[in-house]
Amino acid sequence: MGHEMRSKFSFAPGYRNLNHGSFGASPTAIRDRANKLRDECETNPCPFIKYQFPRLLNDSRNAMGEFLGVPKSTIVFVPNATTAVNTVLRNLVWNIDGKDEIVHFDVIYGACGKTVSYVCEASRDIVRAREIRLKYPADSSLIVNAFRTAIESSRSEGFRPRIAIFDTISSNPALRFPFEELTAVCHAEGVLSLIDAAHGIGQIPLHLASLDPDFLVSNCHKWFYTPRGCAVFYVPERNQAMMRSTLPTSHGFIPRSSGRVSPMNTTDALDAKTEFGSNFEFVGTTDNFAFLTIADVIRWRKDVCGGEQAIQEYCGHLCRQGGRRVAEILGTTTLGKLDKAGPCCMVNILLPLDRATEGCGSLVKGNDGSSMTVGEWMQQTMISQYQTFMPVFPHQGAWWVRLSAQIYIEESDFEWAGWTLKKLCEEICMHMVSESERGSEVKNDEWYQVPR
Repeated sequence: MGHEMRSKFSFAPGYRNLNHGSFGASPTAIRDRANKLRDECETNPCPFIKYQFPRLLNDSRNAMGEFLGVPKSTIVFVPNATTAVNTVLRNLVWNIDGKDEIVHFDVIYGACGKTVSYVCEASRDIVRAREIRLKYPADSSLIVNAFRTAIESSRSEGFRPRIAIFDTISSNPALRFPFEELTAVCHAEGVLSLIDAAHGIGQIPLHLASLDPDFLVSNCHKWFYTPRGCAVFYVPERNQAMMRSTLPTSHGFIPRSSGRVSPMNTTDALDAKTEFGSNFEFVGTTDNFAFLTIADVIRWRKDVCGGEQAIQEYCGHLCRQGGRRVAEILGTTTLGKLDKAGPCCMVNILLPLDRATEGCGSLVKGNDGSSMTVGEWMQQTMISQYQTFMPVFPHQGAWWVRLSAQIYIEESDFEWAGWTLKKLCEEICMHMVSESERGSEVKNDEWYQVPR
């Protein structure tokens, strides 16, 4: 682990990838495998896509099912977590009495939050959203109690909490959620659970058989090391009838009122296909070769890295030690406890920017004379001057930075990040836009989203 592992990836010389969490990074060997299959497809496109791809995809479903401890029949792949969240919410049939509610926390990933808004709007408000607001730092018991209260409030007000969306690890701020306890509450209360585990697989253990969520999606191209984009979508057999269509609807869909036949391979002696598996097997012509690398990734993580526990222990320790060091350099603090009770490979660190004069509503003048947010100025400057990228985001009236620990990073990279951030914060005051130049005030948290 550490800098020697950089040779297994394709980073440019001098580039420090301190933001693994947003888009991940895949080892060269795994991308080579995907490229080999892609080249093979180009030699015989129709036979490969129609017959060989489904067989290879079946192998990936088998490997992922064994890895997560659930039957292959419950596993399919989609391009990303947002696609799966859309698939679930757009397939649910809402009651026409207008009492159904989607329960979610205020730290829901922005795209998923907008999906909730769209579904409510498209249903002409026969379904509505109920948001749970949190004040950090918040321990697990507070989050679970707030969740229970939201369900109780929904019912006492005459509504019906149909489905709840929550994270394994939220994006911004990056904090481990008590998703196990929240799933148990959903079971007890008869509420469907939709777990957005975009930052789950490869970062924390996921035991789906014991967890038993109603729906779960996790991006494999982040912490699991597949090429982009690839996400595992888990739906237990009891709920598969709810997922009538993929997004977009394609050949696997079986209409109730039509005898349309799929042109794809509908029978395969190697796999007794279910309607659910067939539905997600082919969703239009896309580059889904990342789906076929699952078994290779599992072997690579074991043979090259020493297995899941070794990866999680290294990254967890690095996150704790590195996060403390950056906070020490900046003279600030981290958000949440950095201890072994809640392992996570991302850490949020408060930036030393005065809330009154340099807070989330302040603007900075760019090199071209244009005004931009503090976060955007810092991120663009990181790219142009420091060959790195660290997500800077507003939260609860202050600016924070999120750093990712990974197998190719060492504590010296966190040390470097701390001094770089300190210098950037000191430079900001030189570029501040006066209130008279600023015009209309920028509202905190409403205009700025950073990637997952």
